[in-house]
Amino acid sequence: MQKLALLIAFIISGIISAQSNYEKGMNKAFELWGTNPTEASNLFERIAAAEKDNWLPSYYAAQVLVLQGFEIKDKDVLSAHLSKAQNLINDATTISKDNSEIMILQALLHTVWVAYDGATYGMQLSPKIAAIYGKASAIDPNNPRVVLQKAEWDMGSAQFFGQDTAPFCKDIERALELFANFKPESSFHPQWGKERAEQVLAACKE
Repeated sequence: MQKLALLIAFIISGIISAQSNYEKGMNKAFELWGTNPTEASNLFERIAAAEKDNWLPSYYAAQVLVLQGFEIKDKDVLSAHLSKAQNLINDATTISKDNSEIMILQALLHTVWVAYDGATYGMQLSPKIAAIYGKASAIDPNNPRVVLQKAEWDMGSAQFFGQDTAPFCKDIERALELFANFKPESSFHPQWGKERAEQVLAACKE
């Protein structure tokens, strides 16, 4: 009986230790993000290698790379950068299929290419981006990031074709309402977007 109790205590201790290491690693990666994004992405990737059933580390490793992509001007560098991000998105998708958060990130990766060279990639990727946001909206219509990112994409498309963007401002307002009541599953689940929604809505009112 004593041996069984010791074994259970050992198992529980191991679980707690593993959780603690995961939490410490994730917190460290988030801290690095502000000062050294590349190292942050690498750390998220290392955590993903240890947390094989958890989509979040791969998601964040990819997100860092995708957001960096908007600043990269060299095509070869950008291609390598986004290729690595795509592999990480694929890893996250394998773990968590039909996940609206991962879909948003996939759409953003395509958007990086459109932002880099709209003449080359706009016609090719715009339908894919619209389809991703459409699917994400069907799966998770009350996710504030889905509502926000879809509205921003629709606004950009409307501007490109010289159409009125005002109708999409209502979607931004709805996104903010959803942010007000949004509760992430854990402290590490995606929570971003509220400040961006406030900025977009402010621009709507100018």
